[in-house]
Amino acid sequence: MNTLSEASPLIQVELPEAFHPGWNRIDGVAVEGTTLTIDPAVYFFRYENPSWVVCDWDGVKAELLTARETADTTVEQLALDYVRAHGRTTTDPAEVLAVAWEATAYIFREEYLTEPGLVALGVRAEHLRMLREVGTVMALNRVEQDGAISNVGPAWMFPIACKVIYGLDEREAQLVDELYHGTWFDESRRVEATKANAALGGRLVHGCQSQADMRGGAIVPFGVDLVEFRRELRQFGDDWIQRVQACGQ
Repeated sequence: MNTLSEASPLIQVELPEAFHPGWNRIDGVAVEGTTLTIDPAVYFFRYENPSWVVCDWDGVKAELLTARETADTTVEQLALDYVRAHGRTTTDPAEVLAVAWEATAYIFREEYLTEPGLVALGVRAEHLRMLREVGTVMALNRVEQDGAISNVGPAWMFPIACKVIYGLDEREAQLVDELYHGTWFDESRRVEATKANAALGGRLVHGCQSQADMRGGAIVPFGVDLVEFRRELRQFGDDWIQRVQACGQ
């Protein structure tokens, strides 16, 4: 089901850094230098609500990233209050991608590569590039407040897409998947991510906790119906995964 994409214009955005040329293997995506172009009619498996909640990154960076959790106010409450005060709805997917790039570039920054735990795992700069790039495109996914998944593209299947884009073997794909879904997020970095993801209107929810075989996750609104979200995940067809795996072949 892809009810709106046939009438949707191309999505095009200029980003601060060039994406890996392997993105050209994903159906509906084209990369040329720092220009990223997405054809919604080809890229999305489901594209029912092309609107998103965002907060301006400069405001998040200046006002929220420096905010501190207290005994009375959790970091999640700080983020929710910020979204309520500063969030706005946009129908411009290029704006979403631009905001998402800033958020993921902050979360997955290379200054952490010297930390012993990440060194022991073999985490390298190229892995963080993958997390930044795929995380940026994943921001176009959408989950409604009632838990319904309204927008889904190949980047949702995060590690499978990484295999196609970056030519990863199974071991490295699992490493990147583990970084995205848990290993990266020790408590301090989880706090950072919670605040940074306010720029995209929500928080990171790990679909892998509900659905096996590396089917990814999403930024979802605070208060989303997770029971319905899990039910929706169970409806993900294997044909979607197979379509991602077939890209570039």
